[in-house]
Order: sequence, then structure tokens, then C-alpha cells
Amino acid sequence: MSEPHLSTESANRAPLRFGEFVALIASMMALTALGIDSMLPALPAIGDSLGVAEPNHRQFVITAFLLGFAFAQLVYGPLSDRFGRRPVLIIALTSYVLTSALAAISGSFVLLLIARAAMGASAAGARVVTVALVRDCFAGRAMARVMSLAFIVFMAAPIFAPAFGQGVLAAGGSWRMIFWGVGAVSALVVAWFWLRMPETLNPDSRQSLQPSRILADYGLVLRDRHAVGYTIATALLSGGLFGFIGSVQQIMEVVFGRPELLTIVFATVASTMAIGSFLNSRIVMKIGTRRISHTALSALILFAAIHLAIALSGHENLWTFAILQALMMASFGLATSNFSAMAMERMGEIAGTASSLQGFVATLGGALIGAQIGQSFDGTTVPLYLGFLVLGVLAFVAIAIAEKGRLFRPS
Repeated sequence: MSEPHLSTESANRAPLRFGEFVALIASMMALTALGIDSMLPALPAIGDSLGVAEPNHRQFVITAFLLGFAFAQLVYGPLSDRFGRRPVLIIALTSYVLTSALAAISGSFVLLLIARAAMGASAAGARVVTVALVRDCFAGRAMARVMSLAFIVFMAAPIFAPAFGQGVLAAGGSWRMIFWGVGAVSALVVAWFWLRMPETLNPDSRQSLQPSRILADYGLVLRDRHAVGYTIATALLSGGLFGFIGSVQQIMEVVFGRPELLTIVFATVASTMAIGSFLNSRIVMKIGTRRISHTALSALILFAAIHLAIALSGHENLWTFAILQALMMASFGLATSNFSAMAMERMGEIAGTASSLQGFVATLGGALIGAQIGQSFDGTTVPLYLGFLVLGVLAFVAIAIAEKGRLFRPS
């Protein structure tokens, strides 16, 4: 395999006006969050409507989406490296519209889970190909800045999506209307992308679909210490995030007895992730991805330890929960905005295949870990914050190994 596949050179310019480019990238990324977070207030209604007796099993609506999302990423990367970013994204986004409609008309919990897995598989195209598309145009700190700016807009989905779902239910609408709404928003994004975004993959960089080529490119990814280390760290931290998303509705209802405050608390927490990403976009070019992300991960571990101590002591209340979770998510936003850029630093012309493999590992690992945390819900926040603490420490170990102990470097 030739060395140009590992090039870090990039034109560092967008094919559209920079602001529109970031907004479109963020909108495609946000469809995933919209498809997950708008469901949270509706989980009890879905369970009642479709006969789900065990409250923890309602979380499978989230898990099914994430599992479909994880496995499909392995397909989109090689396809986008062969046929280009544009056609693959158009097909994936259109499929997201159709599978949202399937979820809306599901008559059983099993069919809903199948539809949710199909939604996740469709959304995976937006995740993989969008990252590859950004990598086509930017590299290094510039890519980290673009991803951070996109993440700010992307975080509008977790802030407003639960409120949308809650609003539909409060107005007397069915949970099915939430899925119709997700489909409608997705259709608008498809039209925007189709009308405005040109192809970004250089024709000379297109790869074959031969299994030997794909496996060889996977080998390049797996032999890169930084790609492996930061992908593992992302998977571990994502496990904590997915555990939080899966169990937050039950925490608000069972632990604090305030289910009506779910949308407010969730929006507050999500907004701190956006703040962290915005801060990263302003300082990353000067301070560097490693120093910022390593410091942010250290802060996340500290906040998780404090939160676990409070939960174990029996002094947990809604204020400590919201404030400490918000601080953790701000740290999460600072860390992961840079982890994805560092994992892609040397992937160059195999950006699609590399993004698909990294996304598969990060999402599947995060989904399985998050599901285990969610299913461990015992009426307290202890399982969640024990999980966050352990996962944060393991993520720190992973990047320490990847960096050979040279942490907090200004690079």
C-alpha cells in the first residue's frame, strides 16, 4: 500500500461558503441525535402502547438504533471511497426518511426495534461519509476546528429534540408523530445536500471494492497507534454517554420523581457539550488537540469521581446531578471533538474506510457498554457514575499507550 494513503495534506478549504459548509455538515450529523433524543420522553408511552412490561426494556428502542448504526458503518466507508461521498450520502439520507416512516407505522415492539435498527443503519451513512467529506477538505487542527464548529450546531438536536418529543405528547399527539417529524426534517436535509454539496472526493483517489484492498486499508488503520488509541478512547467515553441517554428518563422519573423536568435537564446538559465544542473551536489552533483533549479527559474523570462519591453517600439530588453531569459533558465535548480529528490524522485518501472502521468500533463498543450501564439501573445513579469513572480511566490508559506516555503535548 502506497504512502499517499497516509497523507495529512489538505487544501483546508470548503467547497461551499465556510458557514454553509459547517451548517450542512452539522445538520447531517444532527439527524442521528434527533433520531435518538426525541424518543426519550416517549419511552413510557411506547412501552404502554406496545405492551413492554419491563421498564428497562424500553431502552432497547435506543440500543437497536445504535447497533444498526454501528454495523452499517463498515459498509458506507468503502462505498464512499469507491463511488464518492455524494451518491452514498443521498441514498443513506433518503433511507433515513423511509425508515422513520416505517417506525411511525410499527404495530409491535419487535417491528419497531427492526425499524429502529434500520434507521440507525441509514444514519450511519451520515456519520461515516460526513467525517470523510470533512477530511477531504481539511486536516489536522483545521479539521478539529471544523468538527468543533459543526458539533455546536449538531448539539442543537439534543437540546431541542426531547422538547419536540415532549411537546408532541403534551399536545395530545401520539409517539408516532415524533417519527413522522424526524422523517420530515430528514427530507429537508436531503434536499439541501442534493442541491448544494458537490462531490469532494478526488477522482484519482477512488478505491476499488476488492476485499483485499479493504482489508489492507483496515490494516493501515489498525497499525496506526493514534488511530487505534483514540478510537478506543472514543468508544469508552461513548459508552458512558449512551448509558446516560438510555437511563436518564428513568433517573428523572424514579430517582428524582420529576419526569416533567427531563427536557430541561437534558437540554442543560447537552448545551454544555456545545459550549465545550465552541471553546475548542476557538482555542484548538493555538493550544493544540492533544493538550486540550488530555486535560478535558482528566477533568471528566475528576467530575465522575466526585459524582460517584456523592451518589454512594446518599446525598445525590437533582442539583448535584444536573451540575456535575453538565460539567462532565462539557469535558466530553472538549475531548471527543479532538479525538476524532487525531484518529483521522494520517488516514488521508482512505478517509472513508478509516472513518467506517473507527465509527464501527466506537459505536458498537459504546452501544454495548451503554446498554450494560442502562440495564444495570437500580433506582440510583451509582451504576451510571461508576461506569463513567471506570470508562474515563480506561480511556486515559488507552491514549497514554497510544502516545507512549507523552501526554498534554501542544500538538
